[in-house]
Amino acid sequence: MSLPGKAALLRIFVGEADRADGRPLHEAIVLKAREQHLAGATVVKGVMGFGANSRVHSAGVLRLSEDLPLIIEIVDERAKIDAFLAHLDGLIREGLATIEEVEVVWYRSSKGR
Repeated sequence: MSLPGKAALLRIFVGEADRADGRPLHEAIVLKAREQHLAGATVVKGVMGFGANSRVHSAGVLRLSEDLPLIIEIVDERAKIDAFLAHLDGLIREGLATIEEVEVVWYRSSKGR
């Protein structure tokens, strides 16, 4: 698979404790992205954040949150990202999603070598 120079970055902000179909939400999203043959997905754990409800989630020394913020980043062609959003609608009950245009510098796999 090759990506054009112009692509889209879907960034999804959820909580570590969020679940879908009995599993962690971030796991369900990444597995759905793989099932849909998107170029790639990465989950990043935040150390502090807040969302629409303004409740602060933090990994402070004196208290360990079990609901730290997570960011799922998925890159692919804009049309494939747009189609993928329909699959997410039933999974995500609260969170934030953004899309931005990105320039793909390279997308490589050692499989083809």
